[in-house]
Amino acid sequence: MKTKKIAAVLLTCIMAIGLMAGCGASNTNQSASNTENTSTGNGKTLVVYYSASGNTKDVAEKIAKITEADLFEIEPVEPYTDDDLDWTDDDSRVSREHDDESLRDVELVSTTVDNWDSYDTVYIGYPKMEYSL
Repeated sequence: MKTKKIAAVLLTCIMAIGLMAGCGASNTNQSASNTENTSTGNGKTLVVYYSASGNTKDVAEKIAKITEADLFEIEPVEPYTDDDLDWTDDDSRVSREHDDESLRDVELVSTTVDNWDSYDTVYIGYPKMEYSL
């Protein structure tokens, strides 16, 4: 069963990388013109993100740079370790949270964005992983 889950995740990752590579190559000029439009607006832009392993953080920082946005990181009071993130272990933190909805309310370091009303555009980024088909 674990082999099927691992194979499914690997296949999904490979497909996602292929899609991102294909989209990135064909929209270079369009992205440049969209960037100009977003940075000339009157309001401010904010990128809010949560990143367990750093991948979402990298994407959030790129979006913030392109859109000249401020960043706000969602941080749990008790950070996730590599062992916590091991979804192949039925006793890991993410597996327990997945199976038991009452464990999903995670306390955060901060839930308030300073000057929230000053932002017209907010991008929200978070990791999304489903290991079942």
